[in-house]
Amino acid sequence: MATSYDLVVRGGTVADGTGGSLYEADVAVAERLIANVGKVTGSGLVEIDARGQLVTPGFVDIHTHYDGQATWDPRLAPSCWHGVTTAVMGNCGVGFAPVRGSDHERLIELMEGVEDIPGTALHEGLRWDWESFGDYLDALDRREHDIDICAQLPHAALRVFVMGERGARLEPATPNDINEMRRLACQAMERGAIGFSTSRTVNHKTVNGDPTPSLRAAEDELMGIAMGLKDAGRGVIELISDFDAPDQTTEFGMIRRIVQASGRPLSLSLGQRHSDPDGWRGLLGMIQSAAGVGLRIRAQVSPRSISLLLGLQGSLCPFSAHPSYREIASYPLERKVATMRDPDYRRRLLFEGPDPKSAGIARRLMAFERIFPLGDPPDYEPSREQSIARTASVKGQQPAEVAYDLLLQDEGRAFLFAPFTNYADFNLDVTREMMQHPDCVMGLGDGGAHVGLISDANFCTYLLSHWGRDRPRDRFDVGWLVKCQTADTARSVGLLDRGVIAPGMKADLNVIDFDKLRVERPIMAFDLPAGGKRLLQRARGYTATVVSGTVVYLDGEPTGALPGKLLRGPQAPPRNEMSGKGA
Repeated sequence: MATSYDLVVRGGTVADGTGGSLYEADVAVAERLIANVGKVTGSGLVEIDARGQLVTPGFVDIHTHYDGQATWDPRLAPSCWHGVTTAVMGNCGVGFAPVRGSDHERLIELMEGVEDIPGTALHEGLRWDWESFGDYLDALDRREHDIDICAQLPHAALRVFVMGERGARLEPATPNDINEMRRLACQAMERGAIGFSTSRTVNHKTVNGDPTPSLRAAEDELMGIAMGLKDAGRGVIELISDFDAPDQTTEFGMIRRIVQASGRPLSLSLGQRHSDPDGWRGLLGMIQSAAGVGLRIRAQVSPRSISLLLGLQGSLCPFSAHPSYREIASYPLERKVATMRDPDYRRRLLFEGPDPKSAGIARRLMAFERIFPLGDPPDYEPSREQSIARTASVKGQQPAEVAYDLLLQDEGRAFLFAPFTNYADFNLDVTREMMQHPDCVMGLGDGGAHVGLISDANFCTYLLSHWGRDRPRDRFDVGWLVKCQTADTARSVGLLDRGVIAPGMKADLNVIDFDKLRVERPIMAFDLPAGGKRLLQRARGYTATVVSGTVVYLDGEPTGALPGKLLRGPQAPPRNEMSGKGA
């Protein structure tokens, strides 16, 4: 008698997450797990014809910020539109637990400042039916979601919870403070946190301009928290740092000692600064040296530059520091466009220049030699010749004039692309070098964050479409790219039950029409609580996304199913895990 399955994906070209060659196979699912890979003779209650299409494991995104959204929204868009079936949130040391009632406003101001999430939306959306981190996990567990989520314990919230105002003022932690943070970190891991995150960058500030509470935490404090993870015997560490306090070698030396003492794996953000184009190489060299003696330190890297999207609907545009633009910045888009099309207004704004008090930000917003039209479809690897500065030179205009006119395209909905990492040489060659380094792992997409200024949650789609198909030179094998976003990311955070298509593994899958796969242009939506706005980008080419054997998206549209779960801590591999093709 033929076996009956819950789902059979028929005849697809399988990239199974191991990095090996693609092969044609059926994939059968039963009871939320992959049951068979190969020639499946049984039938499925649901069947998907995947002939001529790519079948991959669901994507695991280890760097998101859905900490607030996950408490009110069952659909974790935009990540869910880009094949992500597991999202790790709570990165960069910011989040909403543990928390005392008196500190709700403080954590909202920090999240608004660091991650550009509207405070009005957070005030409206957050229920605050928790205090401890375990309570927060319970609150997440009570909600249904379309994809699986994991949460990290954020350092800023932990520090303020233990130290109160002293923690917010960056005062040193006392031995008693450190002991309490260690205890709470251990408790959070035992309750189901996937790890702990911290920020040591001056760029992370509250909406009022105050530094993140974790900015200058001393080694004894970080060591104490890491030892809390060791006490629990579980948990990863995620860190972002400027590596200049006092210098790269000293900062990394501290990180190395913490990892050595705690035995816990750590990942840190890595990118090329345009002001120091080769600085990342020294840091990656130190990571490689540490890995060579068995210390589990890896760099989180991205498949393209981290970039700002400047536009009339966004948080910033090149003229945000101009007094005349500030007069109309709060106008509805239609009225703003009408005003900017007035020749007298145009002359006045371009003639006056930016406010001298805002010269610093104005220089960055008007660095037109590194600002480009984004286009439709978006072009994330434009040439130097496509910059606004070069275009203006050819046209015999000032760069500000060209930028002004570009912003008015599509009735003011156009965006300008301003890469600020990984683009010193006006190409992504340096990104390619990072991606293929064995001590690097894909990350930094920031889904759920920077909603008015950055839209990088589409990294998964871009990784495959650009590096596997569209780039004119130096492309990667598709099977290897899939491994980067599935098995590699899953294992980096201890999720050993997913990321590979093999019998016994969790049945998270994508069926992709690879020829049609692409990132769509960004739009500004006004669908956050209290009408808050956020940048969203959909994708084309995803025929189906499957979570735990249930189809959650068909041709990019939700099916209504919400099988996603809160994952509590690391996930063990199945007993019969296979690394390649099934029978």
